[in-house]
Amino acid sequence: MKQQSEMILIGGGLIGLSLAVELKLRGATVTVLSRNQQEAAGLVAAGMLAPQAEQIPSGPMLDLCLRSRALYNDWTRKLEEMTGLETGYWPCGILAPVYERPDCTTLPQTPETPSYWLERDAILHQQPGLGNDVVGGWWFPQDAQVDNRRGLIKTLQTAAQELGVTIIEGITVEKIVTSPDQKVTEVQTNQGIFRADHYILTTGAWSGELLSIPVYPRKGQMLSVRVPDDFKSLPLQQVLFGSNIYIVPRRDGLIVIGATSEPVGFTTGLTPQGVETLLSDAIRLYPILKEFPIQEFWWGFRPETPDLFPILGPSSWDNLTLAVGHYRNGILLAPVTAQLIANWVLNAQTDPLLHHFRSDRFQTLR
Repeated sequence: MKQQSEMILIGGGLIGLSLAVELKLRGATVTVLSRNQQEAAGLVAAGMLAPQAEQIPSGPMLDLCLRSRALYNDWTRKLEEMTGLETGYWPCGILAPVYERPDCTTLPQTPETPSYWLERDAILHQQPGLGNDVVGGWWFPQDAQVDNRRGLIKTLQTAAQELGVTIIEGITVEKIVTSPDQKVTEVQTNQGIFRADHYILTTGAWSGELLSIPVYPRKGQMLSVRVPDDFKSLPLQQVLFGSNIYIVPRRDGLIVIGATSEPVGFTTGLTPQGVETLLSDAIRLYPILKEFPIQEFWWGFRPETPDLFPILGPSSWDNLTLAVGHYRNGILLAPVTAQLIANWVLNAQTDPLLHHFRSDRFQTLR
């Protein structure tokens, strides 16, 4: 089977779907080749939009993340209006408790990125029920969350389908075929050969298996609990971002807890150690969780790069663009990635920020 499309996206996770929708809205013909979405980083994540809580250092990565966070409200509202579905976007703010008081409690900020240090009494007023070890923490009111597993990805899938994007599930790309004149000529898959005018790689943790680029899998295990029915209101009204643990409440009473970070390649499945670590760290931070019924366990693979920055923009081939390596920030960076890559592919428009995320930065480092 041979198929021709104006644009082929190799990878049908969150980044691939976000970009497919953006390209289609701008008039492109788009085909998405999707292998196994259930293992993708977009499903293993908790949906935090946390450039400040993550305390990303000042520089291009922080600039990219803040720009994307600023897009989120309008971007999710547009998707919801298109589909009639809920993305679960919630600008609830993020509270970052700590167990040791830092030497400096003032973080760099602007009027658009306020942060507040709270001593123990103040943080307990902000969020009652924190563990006895908590001595204080930061409040980041501009950080937010989205329900990636039950909301955003389903909304993107529906939007793509309604717009006429061709999505082929269960397809494995086996080889990207190139020519001496620096062009991709076709992709070979377990379902035949596909050809397009332009190709975009959005394969997440599997990118290094198709191209010689430094993207590696980082496994994460997660679980969820639910607020018991006898609670009259939600005990958590904001995300808790602790030491090696985060606790993300949804508006319907589900609470997501994550995530381990394991350099074990593509080793699949849950482990007792991983689950025990999540539970003990979460209960230390917010003890009442030990009484909440467990709902689900899951795992997946984040795409890690040597400098933890994504790889965005042109590749060594004229008609292949890269949008991979988002590591912990794929959900946060989805709207800005879609915007910047669509500008580049369709209009050859290069944003100054893209320069910092080109793939050839690793050749420079070597």
